[in-house]
Amino acid sequence: MVHSVWLVVVALILGAVGFGIGYFVRKSFAEAKISGAETEAKAIVTRAAAEAEALKKNALVGAKDEVHQMRNESERELRDRRSEVQRQEQRILQKEEVLDKKLDALERREDQIVQRESHVAQREKQVDDLYKQAELTLKKQTDELYRIANLTKDEAKRMIMVAAEEEARVDAVQIMRQIERQAKEDGEKLAREIITTSLQRCASEHVAETTVSVVSLPADDMKGRIIGREGRNIRAFETLSGIDLIIDDTPEAVILSGFDPVRREIARMSLERLVADGRIHPARIEETIEKARKDIDEKMREFGEQAVFDIGAHGVHPDLIKLLGRLKYRTSYSQNVLNHSLEVAHLSGLMAAELGQDTTLARRAGLFHDIGKAMDHEIDGSHVDIGIELARKYKEHPVVINSIASHHGDTEPTSIIASIVAAADTLSAARPGARRETLDTYIKRLQRLEEITESFDGVLKSYAIQAGREVRVIVQPDAIDDAEAYRLAKSISKKIESELNYPGYIKVTVIRETRAVEYAR
Repeated sequence: MVHSVWLVVVALILGAVGFGIGYFVRKSFAEAKISGAETEAKAIVTRAAAEAEALKKNALVGAKDEVHQMRNESERELRDRRSEVQRQEQRILQKEEVLDKKLDALERREDQIVQRESHVAQREKQVDDLYKQAELTLKKQTDELYRIANLTKDEAKRMIMVAAEEEARVDAVQIMRQIERQAKEDGEKLAREIITTSLQRCASEHVAETTVSVVSLPADDMKGRIIGREGRNIRAFETLSGIDLIIDDTPEAVILSGFDPVRREIARMSLERLVADGRIHPARIEETIEKARKDIDEKMREFGEQAVFDIGAHGVHPDLIKLLGRLKYRTSYSQNVLNHSLEVAHLSGLMAAELGQDTTLARRAGLFHDIGKAMDHEIDGSHVDIGIELARKYKEHPVVINSIASHHGDTEPTSIIASIVAAADTLSAARPGARRETLDTYIKRLQRLEEITESFDGVLKSYAIQAGREVRVIVQPDAIDDAEAYRLAKSISKKIESELNYPGYIKVTVIRETRAVEYAR
């Protein structure tokens, strides 16, 4: 039992010792945990304080930056406002200076106006005084002239009127010359531009034809066959064709002579066909000539249609087209009339375009301006009169009719197109190489030109130069003064226009020379 008690006691002691040991162990662990927690808490607090301090510093820095930026913006805005105020002040000062200057100028202007008004008043008074004095002087001089010259008032007036008329005449001539010179310069400049442009854009070929045609033969023995037995073939040929057949010593050729170019062309074609065929007798000649006549009629129609097509004309009567093609076999001064008419048509269209006129109508008028030449071998009258009748018969435009009537100056042109056609006709016919003139006709024209100029009073001698394009007139200096020389040139030009036929224009130059001669001895 005692042993049991000891065991219990020992067990209690051991339990107490174990409890104490466990208590101390737990207390040590608890104290260690508490110490670690306190250390960790202090570290957390320290970190939090450091972070709070960093945030505080960052906030202070941001606030300082924002304040600095706001201060800079405020200062910049303040500077801008001060600059604007300074500029406005400067502008106001400048405006004030300008206003002051204008005010000073106005004041000076007012002073000048006042002075001028005073000066004008004084001048008016002086003018009135001078006018009164001039009237008195004039009256005294007039009375004195009456007394000295022993003239009546009417006689003196007549003398003064004559002197004034002479002076006015000289002034009028000078003014007229100046006006004509200016108009001529302007007109010539525009005309040169239009004509040069037109000629540059129009290039036509010209064929020189005569009143004879030559037919080549393969051999000279063909001449006998053409003549026929006792000349019956040549008589039949000449009778049926209306053309003279000249057979001479010219080797391998015969000549067809006739004034009518259409008949001559028919005869040429017929003879060439007869020679090629070899069968030459009256019946064959009649058949060949009739066929050639039909072929020529067809060719004339084709030539006329081609010409109308080339200028763009519409609604032309078929008979008028055939007459137009007939001009292919007509010449004037060795110039083919159809080619001339086409060139006039093109030139008229070009000049009408430059002047803003109807180009189609101008070309049509230019094409038909010489249509009368297609019938002037068969109808009496000038080609102008025949052309007018044909144009009226086939109901052509009035402008076309007037262009035909006025292109040689027989009547006055009633439209600009008629004047254009006349100018184009002159250009086409008068330029070098377009026409040929016989020597006799040329010499007679120059002689007549000099006779016309020498028929005026005061003319010493006249000389036709530049192939009749200019005439120089030498006048007596004592009989003709400068003003009269100008009037003489106008009179000579008018007389030349009325009495002489010529292509283009003729320049009249009046030369007045005064020589003073003295000898030193």
